[in-house]
Amino acid sequence: MAKPEEKVSFGQRLKQIGMVFSFTAKRDKWFVPLVAGAVLIPIALTFVAVVSWGWLWLPVGILLTLLAVLIVLNLRSNAAMMNAAEGQPGAAAQLLENMRGDWRVTPALSSTTQMDMVHLVIGRPGVILLAEGNPQRVRSLLGQEKRRLAKVIGNAPLYDYVVGQGEDELSIRKLRMTLMRLPRNLSGKDVNALDKRLTALSARPACRRAPSRRTCALRRAPSARCAAAEPRPPDRQPRQQQHR
Repeated sequence: MAKPEEKVSFGQRLKQIGMVFSFTAKRDKWFVPLVAGAVLIPIALTFVAVVSWGWLWLPVGILLTLLAVLIVLNLRSNAAMMNAAEGQPGAAAQLLENMRGDWRVTPALSSTTQMDMVHLVIGRPGVILLAEGNPQRVRSLLGQEKRRLAKVIGNAPLYDYVVGQGEDELSIRKLRMTLMRLPRNLSGKDVNALDKRLTALSARPACRRAPSRRTCALRRAPSARCAAAEPRPPDRQPRQQQHR
């Protein structure tokens, strides 16, 4: 099920913006000059407007300056995050978990020891499988999950992508936009019902074969070695009555 959004206080929001600012400044050499331009240009325009038409333009200039800084921060921080996420295992699932909308993400639904993994995503478009890892190994893993889920999802559409930079692979930079452009095939109730079925499938233990009658008889019957090792109770002979 979708997690309820936690309320963030104003102080925490400012702390998050500061962390994003420092993260982007370390990885993008053009970020600080662009922020400086986003501050200086609106300030210069505000100064001209205040001199020409009065102090009423001062609040407008401040708002425009803040808006310009936030736009630059949003664009350059997303680009820095994409650069840092490329080639990192599990980056696609982490990106989708932070995406807005009703997206139910199950990271590493199936994985291998070589860090090949398949993520499950449930949303309004349907069921989406995202594979990360070696293209040759991960395609067989993706095929296994498609066959397993096809028995449960019914008529819901099933999409699959291999995240990477090779041919016939989806770049992680285009992942968010690609999913947002998918058609909305399911309603909210359909998404909830599908989520419940797939959650039950993931939590279902592996089925074991019922033991045959012969196996049960062998389990119940003691072995010859155990029977030989068990001490036999002494035979009780009936006492003979001695007649006097």
